[in-house]
Amino acid sequence: MIGSVEYRVNPSSSQAEDDITRESELENMRPLPRISVHVFCESDGLHRVMERLANDRRMAKVNLRITSGSVDAAAQMFSSTSTPNLIILETQAEPRNLLAELAPLAQVCDPSTRVILIGRYNDIGLYRDLIRNGISEYMVAPVSMADLLSAVSTIFVDPDAEPLGKSVAFIGAKGGSGSSTIAHNCAFGISSLFSTETILADLDLAYGTANIDFDQDPAQGIAEAVFAPERLDEVFLDRLLTKCSQHLSLLSAPSLLDRAYDFDGGAFRPIMEVLQRTAPVAVLDVPHAWSEWTRSVLAEVDEVVITAVPDLANLRNTKNLLDALKKLRPNDRPPHLVLNQVGMVKRPEIAPADFVEPLEMQPIAIIPFDAQLFGNAANSGRMIAEVDPKSAAAETFSQISHIVTGRAAVKRAKKAGLGNVLGRFRRG
Repeated sequence: MIGSVEYRVNPSSSQAEDDITRESELENMRPLPRISVHVFCESDGLHRVMERLANDRRMAKVNLRITSGSVDAAAQMFSSTSTPNLIILETQAEPRNLLAELAPLAQVCDPSTRVILIGRYNDIGLYRDLIRNGISEYMVAPVSMADLLSAVSTIFVDPDAEPLGKSVAFIGAKGGSGSSTIAHNCAFGISSLFSTETILADLDLAYGTANIDFDQDPAQGIAEAVFAPERLDEVFLDRLLTKCSQHLSLLSAPSLLDRAYDFDGGAFRPIMEVLQRTAPVAVLDVPHAWSEWTRSVLAEVDEVVITAVPDLANLRNTKNLLDALKKLRPNDRPPHLVLNQVGMVKRPEIAPADFVEPLEMQPIAIIPFDAQLFGNAANSGRMIAEVDPKSAAAETFSQISHIVTGRAAVKRAKKAGLGNVLGRFRRG
């Protein structure tokens, strides 16, 4: 069965608006399923686009292979091996020769294989002929990464599937920066401000504080999920959650040192996938560590928030984190920055303006040091909005909650299976 398609035309004069639209589409796009994709590029431009696509977090499960070659090279290769789920072909053939060029490939292509063709001619008649002959999508070069990702998603992602929840990871630039406190207060804010079902997952299994901050003592939590991924589904997860408020549930850490918590890179991926299917928003409290699994978590979430205290070590670590995440998330916008504990009495610190200047970014929030307010909240097992809802800190957490869920913009400082083709060719 041929997937739904749309006809793509060359960029118009409103390029800036198109870019904004594409960026928005990328943010809302679901990760692709486990499929195999083989790309045959004739131009360096498409090769660069495909390399960028290969590094996108939505392609984490995709087995992608890129080859410099033509349609004929694809036909020769697949004459001796099975075809993948999807073949992406670039061709410079003229419309009258295109179907003939595809014929040798059609003879060796598995019936279930889908094909995206990238050509040079913006010809509606050609487009209709190709779709009628089993091509899943025809795109006119040059194509962007967002266009390609959208085309593959259209073919392989079920449009009727339930939408995935948004995942937001909070990590501190340095131990003691207050990242967990901010994560917990924002999770509470998201759930209460928007009446949105929210899950807070404490990923610091050894020293997590979410259970303390919410005055909870659950018998089980995230450890049961991460050590038994084969049991993990929505029903099992529901048994591990602890209700903290009407719309907020906690997946708590054991906070025990009875074992070593060493994990491989993909250890938390099953949990993240189930969280996204279970609730509209998942807040991940990531410990200050740099390992394969923390890298994996930060690479795959929708949003990252870095919390830093205004001193030199935090500045160095924030810069390193931003550089690392730019490589891990090349097609996503930069992480958000929160400056915390600003203005602590008698502590030398870097002024916020001087702190962010070498980072070339603006913080989404600056939280003044307030030992009494935060201390009272922590000792009573309540959030800032519960202890003093009219405080500046409560308003700041509301602002962060709006931004990370996409409900408010950041104010920036001014400055179809090819097998079907075979049958048609034979009849012709």
